[in-house]
Parts: sequence; C-alpha cells; structure tokens
Amino acid sequence: MTRRCFASLAACASAPGAADPRKTVAAIVTEYRYWSHADVIVGRLLGGYSPNGVHQPPRTRVVSMYTDQIAKQDMSRDLAARHGFRIYPSIEQALTLGGPRLAVDAVCFVGEHGDYPVNDVGQKLYPRYELFTQILDVIERSGRPVPCFFDKHLSYSWEKASKIWERVKRLKIPFLCGSSVTLTARTPPLEIPIGTPIRNAVAIGSGDLDAYGFHLLESAQCMLERRQGGETGVASVEWIEGRGAIDRWKAGEGAWVQPLWEEAVKRSGEPPQTDGGGREPVLFLVNYRDGVNLAAFMMPRSGNGRVFAAREKGSSAVLSTSFGPATRGRPLPHFDGLAYCIEELFTTGKALNPPERTVLTTGALSFLFESRRARRRIDTPELSIAYRAPEKAWVQTS
Repeated sequence: MTRRCFASLAACASAPGAADPRKTVAAIVTEYRYWSHADVIVGRLLGGYSPNGVHQPPRTRVVSMYTDQIAKQDMSRDLAARHGFRIYPSIEQALTLGGPRLAVDAVCFVGEHGDYPVNDVGQKLYPRYELFTQILDVIERSGRPVPCFFDKHLSYSWEKASKIWERVKRLKIPFLCGSSVTLTARTPPLEIPIGTPIRNAVAIGSGDLDAYGFHLLESAQCMLERRQGGETGVASVEWIEGRGAIDRWKAGEGAWVQPLWEEAVKRSGEPPQTDGGGREPVLFLVNYRDGVNLAAFMMPRSGNGRVFAAREKGSSAVLSTSFGPATRGRPLPHFDGLAYCIEELFTTGKALNPPERTVLTTGALSFLFESRRARRRIDTPELSIAYRAPEKAWVQTS
C-alpha cells in the first residue's frame, strides 16, 4: 500500500459518519471528577493507557454514559463534547441509546466515589446493587448477555452481592470485577505456582477500612487462590481492633503470625505505624475452609503499598512480595493493567481473572464488618465458594 492510499484510508476512517469497527461501550458511573475511579478507568478507555509502560490506544469506543451524581467539578459533560459520546438521564437509555432495546456491545460499571451515606460500622453505602440491577434488567430483556465490567466489590451487603452474582451466572454474562491492585507489578515479581501447599499468610496495608480493606483482602486472595487444592471458601472471619487486642491475639492463637509479619515488613520499605490518623490498627482474620488462615493488618500507616507473605506447609520457605510501589514513572499504573483487562473482556468476551475471587472477597469484607458490629467471630457458611485460579494470571510486569 502506498503512503497516499494509507492516508486516504485514514482520512475516511476519521470522517464524520465513517464506520468504526470497535466494540461500543456504555459507561455507568456514580460520579466523574478528577481522579475518581470513573476518571482513572473510563478516562483510559477514552484516551488510551500504558500496560507495562507501552502506550495502547483504545480498542473499544465509549458511546454513552450515565452519572448517578454530578460532582461539583464534574468532567463528564466536557468529555462528552470532546469525545462525541452522549450522556443519558437514565441507565436504561444509556444502554439502549434512547431506543427500544440494548444497543451497546459492553458495559463498564464504576460505582466508586460520590456523596453517599456511611453506616454505623464505617461502610459507604454505594448503590451498586440498585444501579447494576438496572443494567441486568436491560440485558435480560434483550436476551443478549454482553460483557460487563464491575469495579471493586459487588456491595457492602452480602445479601445484595450474592443476588448480583447469581443473576450474572444465570444470564451467562461475561463478567470481570474487582480490584486494580491485583494487576499491578509486584516487587519482587511473584506468581505462586498452582498447587503450592500454603500454611498461613499475612498481608499489611493501610487506608480507609472499607475501600482499602477490600484492596488488601483481594491482593492476598489473588495469591492464596493458587494454593494446593484450589480455593475452598471461607469458614469464618473476625474483626480485631486496637493494638492491645491484636497483641493479645498474637500471644495466643496468632503466635504463627510474627515470622510472616517480619518478612512482610521487609517488603514494606518502612515499619508500619501502629497509631496515627485518628485510629488504631485493625486485624482482618480470615479462616479458610481448608484450614489456611490469613491475618490482614490494616495499619494507620504502612510503607510500600500493600505487602504479602505466606509460609509453605512442611517448609521454612516464605513467599513474599509488595503490590506496588504506588508509582512507576506514570500516575496510578495499576489502572493501566485494569484497563487492559477490561478491553480484553470487551473485545474477546473472556475475563482474564476469575470473578469468584471478587465475590469471595466481597463476602469476607461484608462479614468482617458484621463481626465489627457484633464484636465476635462470625461463621460464614454462605462463603463456601470453591474455584480454581488460572494457570497463568495476567499481571503487569512494569
């Protein structure tokens, strides 16, 4: 092909009304402002992203959007004018493009950030169930199960989350969900071999106990799901709060923690702070059905992102890594990996990582907050969720 022919084809492709072969996407978000999750996810679908530091132009096309709230510094209206998508007053219209039936190839749902109430135990009551149910209603009426991405955990409520998951399975929707942190580059690089016999694990992080607690739990889960026998589900959870209560637990049934804590701290870059920020440390204790235990510490402040350490059964070997650091020369690089996985789902109909990971972590976090309310360990027969991790998970390398 000559340069003149190539230029002519490029001009035709960019001309008004020219056919665009890319899959069309409806973006349903709670709010769209600078550095909201809508911005760092949908913004990458609009402008491109750089998985492993290599720029990738968008492979899909955002054609519509619904915002549940309009932030003071809203960006969506300006972006619609720049990129040529339309903002609709309802979720149904955003999915049907104002017509009688589903008219997009995929849905990107981001129910994070916005002005929503917080309950008595500190969970932000995002209307994820209520909003995503409207998406599912349109898909079910259409009889066309288009791929859907669901950002972070499915709900603050296990009852609502399980309803979403059961309906997604029934409708056979290609589904990706969860945390961007599981996709970030790890230092050192660590992918636990499938079938590794793990005994116990420790994770350390910091930040908001709801939003960042999910990140910590799911980053640990993406490691533990690779253990011998595969994932078996969670038998019980317990919320332990305060330095004194945690120290007493460590001196008793938690005596196994200290060596793993010390290994994880080495990956942290600096010792986690045990006080500050107006709150004390919190321990999320997750007891799996196969006897493996996870102690996930949410500290007032920790060093290098989120860190993980696990001990193999019958061995002194410890596997450990850091999810991060927070920057590798470009802003929020973990969202580059997430954008790549989202577009893989939208273009191929296949999720690169198991949605069961997010479903199980959603339930564990929800019941942990119930444990905080009840001030005791909570048995979780509802979380008998068994699944197998993929042999090769997709993770950024830089």
